[in-house]
Amino acid sequence: MNSEEKRIAIFIDADNAPADKFEFILSELAKHGVVNIRKAYGNWKSTRLKKWESILFDYSIQPIQQFDLSKGKNATDIALVIDAIDTLYTKNMDVFCIVSSDGDFTPLVTRILSEGKMVLGFGERKTPAAFVNACSTFLYLGETDNSQPEKDDETQVKFSAKELKSDTKLINLIRNAIKAGEDDNGWANLSSVGNHIKNQASFDPRNYGYDKLGELISRIDLFETAKGEKGGIVVRDKRRTK
Repeated sequence: MNSEEKRIAIFIDADNAPADKFEFILSELAKHGVVNIRKAYGNWKSTRLKKWESILFDYSIQPIQQFDLSKGKNATDIALVIDAIDTLYTKNMDVFCIVSSDGDFTPLVTRILSEGKMVLGFGERKTPAAFVNACSTFLYLGETDNSQPEKDDETQVKFSAKELKSDTKLINLIRNAIKAGEDDNGWANLSSVGNHIKNQASFDPRNYGYDKLGELISRIDLFETAKGEKGGIVVRDKRRTK
C-alpha cells in the first residue's frame, strides 16, 4: 500500500496539547497518508479549550464533549481510549495518531502497535519518556525547555554537539545501528542506520533540531561520514580507526 493510500485516525487530548501546532501536525500526517478521522476530546464548556474551539471547523475536527464529572477523574482520557480501541477493531485504519503530553496513553499505544498498526505521537517536551518511546515516531510540539540556545523554528531546538554527545542513549543507539550494518572497514550505509534505529526506538532527528539524520551524526565528533562507493552516505564510529 502506498503512503498516499494509508488511512489515518487522529485522536486529540485537547486538555494536554497546544492548538496552535495543529497545522504542523497535519503537515506531518500528510507524509503518511490521508486523515479520515479527526476527533478532539475535552470539556468544551471550559475556557481552557478556546484555542482548540476556534480551529475545530477550519480543520474539520469533531469535538467530543466530556464533562468534568468528578475532581481528579479524567473522563477525557477514558473516552479517547474507548474510541481509539473501537476504531482499531471496527474501522480499516492503517495509522493512529495520538496528540497528547499525557503518559497515561502509553498502554493504548502498545495495544495498537500489537495489532500491526503504526502509531504517531505528538506532544510537548514534558511528555513522559514511556509514552514517547512507545510510539512508532514521536515529535515534540513547541518548547518548554529554555536552556537550549539555538532555535531553527517554533518546533525545533538545535542541540549543540556537546549536548548530543552527552546523551548516552542517543550515542548507543547510533553506535549499535552502525555496528549492525557495518562492512569490514566499519562503514555502514546511512539509510540502513536510520532504518535500524527506527526499528528499535521512537526516533526523529528533528526532536534534536536537525532535519536529517546525517546532519545530526555529522555534528557529533564521535562519528565520521563519507560518500559511499555506490553513492549515498556512509557513517563509521571513530573508535574503529583507533
